[in-house]
Amino acid sequence: MTYAHPDSLEGLLQRGRGLGAVRALQDPQDAAGFVYDGIRRDWRWDGTDDRSLYLARLVRDLELSPTPVVDQLEGDEESCLRACEVLELLALAGSEEAREGLRAYVRRGDHWVRVLESVSVGWPAEWWEDLGDVARARIGGEAELPWFFEPWTRFGIEVQSRPSTTRPSLTGLGTADLLTLLADSRTEDTTKFDALRALNSREPSEGLIPLVPLLGTADGRRPLPLLRRAVERLGTAAVPAAHGWAAQDERPWLTQLGADILADHPGPEALRGLVEELAEQWATRTWCGPDRTARRLARFGPDAADALPYLRRFWLRTPHSYERTAYLEALAAINRDGLDYVYAEALWDCEETTRLLGIASAPASPETLGRIAQLRDDPMETPEVRAAARARLPAAPAGLRLRLRQT
Repeated sequence: MTYAHPDSLEGLLQRGRGLGAVRALQDPQDAAGFVYDGIRRDWRWDGTDDRSLYLARLVRDLELSPTPVVDQLEGDEESCLRACEVLELLALAGSEEAREGLRAYVRRGDHWVRVLESVSVGWPAEWWEDLGDVARARIGGEAELPWFFEPWTRFGIEVQSRPSTTRPSLTGLGTADLLTLLADSRTEDTTKFDALRALNSREPSEGLIPLVPLLGTADGRRPLPLLRRAVERLGTAAVPAAHGWAAQDERPWLTQLGADILADHPGPEALRGLVEELAEQWATRTWCGPDRTARRLARFGPDAADALPYLRRFWLRTPHSYERTAYLEALAAINRDGLDYVYAEALWDCEETTRLLGIASAPASPETLGRIAQLRDDPMETPEVRAAARARLPAAPAGLRLRLRQT
């Protein structure tokens, strides 16, 4: 697919930019076709990007009809599920047509199994549990039994059996005990995985550092799951050991882990190379990966000023919306001047992490606080964003809070 120009309304909406949502509200008639196109065609750069909430909010706020989205359920499975995600959210916002459209599809649609599984996660049980008779009548026509437990076991429908073993929980062990398990060569990999998961839920421990070379898989080809996350959480404490890991050549996974840790905590000599790397990524329009370069540059603060033009270009033009958060964080770390309008735009962004930055840092104007109030009260919004909005609003002056409630 070819994206429209990043400054056009179409291009802004394809990229999920907050400015696109603002401009769409100023010209609903011109925006309607682009909104429907964003639901019909998947403009996400990859699966980590989000669009469903952004598009559902536009359908509601522009007062567009859900009918074309309901009709899209009749397409192939991917198209059907994109429509399903938008309709689920519209139903939560009060759209009876969206809710009944999905319920009707469960009764007669080809991809009804996936749709019913989806609404059982996103909707209150009373909205779908009366479809049990429909599910029991239709499930016999499917080629295989469903994999998920909900909603099928509630309906008395058999699911595909998956061998499972109950492992004792390690959450009650102290950090020293978890490290002992990791150090013991007799400990099974599954138990070490559980120990790493438990470690990642508490304060980082430098006692993990000498154990890292021991925590590869049995075939020696990769680190145990969750090890990288545990090491990254150690921050600069892991850097001295990472020099040794990067220098060895017996375990490529350890060499790579060490090199990545060193790259994430660069010394002053790395600054010029990182700026050049970001410039090259821009020149080649490399949309996947510059977020990591941006995070590394952010550690240099104002010394990385030469990177600012490229970071601004990536923020404005990338179709990979998931990476926008990193560009805004890096811009703020290097030079906070002039970002107020960017934080205000972030309140309308398609990505949850970017909206969270906007809530935390947008200036306290009536417009931005009004938008934060909308996010706080929007039944379609994520719990994390709503909680952040609730935490931000008490800082507003009492008189302004009263005006926001009245509007």
